[in-house]
Amino acid sequence: MESTDVAKIALKMALSTRSEEAELKQTFRNMGVKVCAVDFGGNLVDSIEKIVERALVAAKREGIIKENVHVLEGALIGATREALSQILQKAIGFNVGGKIGIARHGEHLTVAMFFGVGFLSFNDVVVGLGHRALPKNSN
Repeated sequence: MESTDVAKIALKMALSTRSEEAELKQTFRNMGVKVCAVDFGGNLVDSIEKIVERALVAAKREGIIKENVHVLEGALIGATREALSQILQKAIGFNVGGKIGIARHGEHLTVAMFFGVGFLSFNDVVVGLGHRALPKNSN
């Protein structure tokens, strides 16, 4: 499986509704891809640390990365920060609401974010994506 395939799966998780999420998890796990998703909402700038923390906790809880493995935690945090950097350009200073999707297969780890950006009665949409390559034996 290529990095682009893992990125597509992370995006599908970020785009999924709660009712679709369980079905997608099972489908992707049957393909050997570890996935998770977590909802998020709030002021983007004030919540950067919270977003990174939620992604890290969800990835550990779902077995995407192991607890206390510095290389894996660093890779997830780096991919999450990369996705956030893409979102900040459009959403800085505004409230966002949406979902973070994470997928891992072999040496590919991808974090995708799909958020609505609220401004008065106008909502914009923003997507961010971060990828990291991991050692093959780091499952």
